[in-house]
Amino acid sequence: MAVAKRRGVRGPFFQMLMVVHRYLGVAVGAVMTVWCLSGFVMMYQGYPALREPERLAGLEPLKLDGCCVLPRLDPKDAARLSGFRIEMLEGRPILRAAMGRGSAGKTYDLITGRPFGEITPQIALGVAARQAEALGVEGRPLSIRAIKQDQWTVQFAKRHQPLYQVRFDDPGRTDIYVSGVNGQAFQHTNTRLRVLGWLGAVPHWLYPTVLRQDGKLWNEVVIWLSVAGTFLTATGLYVGIVHLGRRRNGRYSPFRGLWFWHHMAGLVFGVLTLTWVFSGLMTMNPWGLLEGGGDRAIREVLVGKTTGPQIEQALGQAVALKPRGDIAQLMAAPVAGRISLASVARDGEQVRLDASGRPSPVGEAEIRGMLAPLKPMRIELLAAEDAYYYGRKGDPADLPVWRAILRDDQSTRVYIDPDTGQVKRVVDRDARLSRWVRNGLHGLDFAGLRNRPLWDLVVLPLLLGVTLVCATGAWMSIRRIRRDVARFGAALANRRRRRLSLHPEPQEQAS
Repeated sequence: MAVAKRRGVRGPFFQMLMVVHRYLGVAVGAVMTVWCLSGFVMMYQGYPALREPERLAGLEPLKLDGCCVLPRLDPKDAARLSGFRIEMLEGRPILRAAMGRGSAGKTYDLITGRPFGEITPQIALGVAARQAEALGVEGRPLSIRAIKQDQWTVQFAKRHQPLYQVRFDDPGRTDIYVSGVNGQAFQHTNTRLRVLGWLGAVPHWLYPTVLRQDGKLWNEVVIWLSVAGTFLTATGLYVGIVHLGRRRNGRYSPFRGLWFWHHMAGLVFGVLTLTWVFSGLMTMNPWGLLEGGGDRAIREVLVGKTTGPQIEQALGQAVALKPRGDIAQLMAAPVAGRISLASVARDGEQVRLDASGRPSPVGEAEIRGMLAPLKPMRIELLAAEDAYYYGRKGDPADLPVWRAILRDDQSTRVYIDPDTGQVKRVVDRDARLSRWVRNGLHGLDFAGLRNRPLWDLVVLPLLLGVTLVCATGAWMSIRRIRRDVARFGAALANRRRRRLSLHPEPQEQAS
């Protein structure tokens, strides 16, 4: 039966599948091998980023003495205003007005009440120097230049152009990038991060500037390469299973040498390879499959609609406060249509304030009032992480946190900060599926396995096995195609020789 089955798959469909698998393995197999090799680096170092706690640590302590003049917002700007922050820039209190996602917002000088002037190279140098000190950089600014974008700023360069790149003379050759729009430090790299970035995140995300600067093209390229990788892996699994079976010589595989190891590794690690490349595809949210949509509506209910007068009142309350200590920022904290203020310390600690500037945490009654329009099924204060609210990459989640499970058709979970009333996370059905497909399958991010070094001990050998599958497959595809090309060339030469032997070309007669 097994012999008959193996003979049956020698038909046209199987042969066509083998050819497609072989030729697809040249380009796509090579890309998948690069994804695997760069994945080893990504386990320990991601794309360089300046995190918000690091940026806060680089701010000056907030001082509002002798301040402030409230800006007169344009009606169009007031309508787009989604929040605000008050902090310091070059010794002056400023208002950063958020104008929605994808925008750098607008910056106002609270001494004059007018838009903040040009971000000069001198201002950028001062911002970069304070940021470098907060990061522990042992060096001084060496040079500054205005750039449009580079490899480490390509994903958010447009909203901050022109960019100032400040190079320091420390051993790590640190670069700190400052926005030419709002004077905010937003990125930093050094030699180590740049080298590991080129070995890890850039090839893993297909992130070279020439491709990533066109977001739509980059998105399509990654999606379709991942689709091709999923198809390549699935067909490889099928071919490998079909070829598996005991033969007269006692062997279970018809292959020898490198082909044998590719066959065996594919059978052992093929399913894992398939789940990894498919979950990698899902991280791109292809065609909006995991888009969700309930997140924004729920946040609007919890935050409520705020009006221009409310925003002006909150700004007036903010500038009337005289923060002391290590406060780096005052920010809007809207809850159920009312705007409160929250102070943010340079270590990231956030505290909601009442009208007199005293701490005013969000109590259980207020939380229940916020959530009442959503008809929650259960509300509880979590002191530990759960499956959908947890820290990643060594950063613990902010705890405690209020968790509400709604009585809707998706059993949506809402997580709210008890100090400020800020909505930390909304997890609907699509978000739960995304969590398991993207983080679970792609990063083996499961409870009990998440803690290191256990995660490393499991992931390293698995990734090594998947790399073996991809690398051997790509190499053999290249060798086989080179052989096919050589045979094709030889066949053409033989055909030409036969034609010449049957129809010899006439000899030229001597004159």
